[in-house]
Amino acid sequence: MSTTIQAAPARPGPPSAPKKGFRFPGGNLGRYIAVRFLLIIPTVFILVTMVFLLMRTIGDPITAALGGRLTAAQLQERIHEAGYDRPVLVQYFEYLGQVFTGNFGTAISDGRPVIELILTYGAATLELAVYALIIAFIVGIPLGMVAAYFRDKWPDAVLRIMAILFYATPVFFSGLLLKLVFAVWLNVLPVAGRASTRTELEFTTLENPSGIYLVDAIKLGSPAAVADVLQHAVLPGIALGLLTAGIFLRLVRTNVIGTLSMDYVDAARSRGVSEYRLVRHHAYKPALIPIITVIGLQIALLLGGAVLTETTFEWKGLGFKLAEYLSARDFIAVQGIVALLAVVVALSNFVVDIIAAIIDPRVRY
Repeated sequence: MSTTIQAAPARPGPPSAPKKGFRFPGGNLGRYIAVRFLLIIPTVFILVTMVFLLMRTIGDPITAALGGRLTAAQLQERIHEAGYDRPVLVQYFEYLGQVFTGNFGTAISDGRPVIELILTYGAATLELAVYALIIAFIVGIPLGMVAAYFRDKWPDAVLRIMAILFYATPVFFSGLLLKLVFAVWLNVLPVAGRASTRTELEFTTLENPSGIYLVDAIKLGSPAAVADVLQHAVLPGIALGLLTAGIFLRLVRTNVIGTLSMDYVDAARSRGVSEYRLVRHHAYKPALIPIITVIGLQIALLLGGAVLTETTFEWKGLGFKLAEYLSARDFIAVQGIVALLAVVVALSNFVVDIIAAIIDPRVRY
């Protein structure tokens, strides 16, 4: 009788080492940041190209700005000196080289570099945009929650109509209406400017003024100057802020209503939690996450609205200067300011996307 000898089972070997490959620092978040940063390059390239081509369709910048004030021979000399008699493709590549080295051109009408204009007047536009965002948050988010609480009832219908009016009303019209009511009829707020002449003279005593009047007023240590700056900021801030408040109102309403239909909210409702508490504690924070993403898109809207708002209220920022250069047909200055603002919008969207990814990890996938 033969005996069958079974071989002992082979011992499992050591686990194979995972395949090594390149990994972004920070995992998915690092990869997301890298991709979003690389997307800035084609975005800026396309925006700058569009601005250049649109400006060139208008015609020769020298003739547009100085035509009628110089003789034909003088115009031709200036055009040749500036290089605008060369092929458009040559001018385009030269312009790209200047942009990527930080040179956005020099204004024809006053000879000031565009970078200098940004540094001089950019603080005023930034300050106005911050005021407008504060107004948009104060008005849009609470009203959006109220509309969601009274959904499908008359307060909801009224607030939705208000949101449409906020967004659809031209900024210059709402600005003129605010000036008429509060500055002319009621005479409770200044009609124009960033501050009174007395306050602006006090700012000249500062060693390193920031250009942001509220910051300079605080550095000055004068409560009267702070109050004066804030009074001048109320009307332009409201005129520009209501434009974005309408978007926030509808967005918060939609997201709060969507959150209230989630299963965990239904479970809380079945336990007897009141509708007010559901809106306030369960649906409020999730509804704010999309607001952060939308802020990046609203930066372009605020900068576009700043042109009309600053012109209406004589708020001397980039929008005000841009309107002046458009009136003077100084298309070199217009081209430089618009191109630089396009770069600012692209970078702002990048920062907002990163903040949204940190707050909501689902954005990274």
